[in-house]
Amino acid sequence: MKITLDQVVPAPLSGLLDGKSEIWDTTVSFEQGKRYQVYAPSGKGKSTFIHILYGIRHDYTGSVSIDGVPIPKIKAKEWAAMRQQEMSLVFQDLRLFMNLTGRENIQVKSVLYKEDATQEIERMAALLGVTHVLDKQAALLSYGERQRVAIIRALIQPFQFLLLDEPFSHLDEENIKKSCQLMDEKCSQNNASLVMTSLGYPYFLAFDEKRLL
Repeated sequence: MKITLDQVVPAPLSGLLDGKSEIWDTTVSFEQGKRYQVYAPSGKGKSTFIHILYGIRHDYTGSVSIDGVPIPKIKAKEWAAMRQQEMSLVFQDLRLFMNLTGRENIQVKSVLYKEDATQEIERMAALLGVTHVLDKQAALLSYGERQRVAIIRALIQPFQFLLLDEPFSHLDEENIKKSCQLMDEKCSQNNASLVMTSLGYPYFLAFDEKRLL
């Protein structure tokens, strides 16, 4: 799987670019199996970038293609299948269902697949220290706990691209390290690419490329 942006400029940034971006208003590709960090200060479109890759934001000039197919030509049914099997995302605002438990939020993804994911959910929850909140309503969890539940939810499904929109904002160093280890493991298992937006901190991931947004 390969995602290519060609001369893309989001509408909110039109006329505001300074020519330094290695993403906007240029041609850049993201290939399966590689790890990318896309960094920038706040207000430079990090969430917009991730949402464009995921096909949920379309207010931009230029073009985006997946394996050579322009995004506008990808049908809704194809997007649904792609988001179940090929692309997984940790939103910056997490988008958990507050009325569901942590476990139920994860199972929203895991029930889509044939394999019983119960043991893997338990393993990842133990690694990230959220076993004790799996059966609590998401509304009752701290933001850091919700963030770890959202990470597990993204990792439980098959994917070729793991998209991460500033995924560690409320985690301490030890939990960031454990989350990075788990992401690295799952990306290796899937021969998947990782694309993470951040303010530029290296965290605990070995990136193949770092690009200024």
